[in-house]
Amino acid sequence: MTLTVVDMHTGGEPLRIVTGGYPDIPKGTILEKRAYVRDYLDHLRKILMFEPRGHYDMYGALLVEPDLPGADLAVLFMHNEGYSTMCGHAIVALGRYAVDERLVAPREPLTTVNIEAPCGLISAAVELRDGKAGAVSFESVPAFLFAGDQRIELPGYGPVGFDVAYGGAFYALAECRQFGLEFGRNRVRDFVDAATALTDKLKAELPLLHPDHADLAFLYGTILTDGQDAFSDTPTKNICVFAEAEVDRSPTGSGVTARLAAMHAKGQIEIGRTRLFESIAGSRFSGAVVRTATAGPHDAIIARVGGRAYYSGRAEFIVEDDDELGRGFLLR
Repeated sequence: MTLTVVDMHTGGEPLRIVTGGYPDIPKGTILEKRAYVRDYLDHLRKILMFEPRGHYDMYGALLVEPDLPGADLAVLFMHNEGYSTMCGHAIVALGRYAVDERLVAPREPLTTVNIEAPCGLISAAVELRDGKAGAVSFESVPAFLFAGDQRIELPGYGPVGFDVAYGGAFYALAECRQFGLEFGRNRVRDFVDAATALTDKLKAELPLLHPDHADLAFLYGTILTDGQDAFSDTPTKNICVFAEAEVDRSPTGSGVTARLAAMHAKGQIEIGRTRLFESIAGSRFSGAVVRTATAGPHDAIIARVGGRAYYSGRAEFIVEDDDELGRGFLLR
């Protein structure tokens, strides 16, 4: 078995793009492909995401044949828990990758790359100058506030206020000070514990519905924020803890989209205003509400999120027949 990959990062968050070694994926919708990979090829995810080749917070992308008309490529996202429905930092990286690898015809000053994800079709715009790809922005699927101004009693923390919003995936959004936390003062571990506690509580008690497909209706994680939701020229900080307590080093593209949906629903940001979002690692994404939309019964928005992606390496991985640990393990 040989698996080849290209490694990139967007705002510090890794993306391992599979370039070879997977068997052919049967034709079908993107959600059917996601189910097939989950049910029959999950051992390959563990080889690539887990130790000794990856780590607890590794993130990956598998390119598959697109099903939607107009899509240039399609992608399945993978991480320590399984397979997500949307990933903004991956879209930014894949936009640049698609231009560099000539998966789309490059055009200056902007090249459009239409990427089919499990949540729907994402339109990425890649800045191109003198043949070199630069910043990438994307417009995602309709995003909406699912449940605003909620409150729950959280063991170990007391009453906690939160929103739940969809930005290609569902997130709980909560101000970190409710948990006694402050950016720059507390350990990342403290944020992880608080976010995971809220995620676990809501998964057990708050049913989610998505107007398009039941496979999209699950809580992906919790985003703890600095509470600076009202529009400001000052960046607002957040940390996203998703999947199995995985920490996003970037501001989280789908999370920024969800935050923008919640902000707009509460009258905290106007159409066309650009806000900066800063991650736990100090990297930044831009985010703006482009226009309003609908998603089933929900008033929704289309957001534009932008960032930069960089290459970090290329690799060829093997697994020897008698190497049990080489099939993947996690210690944290």
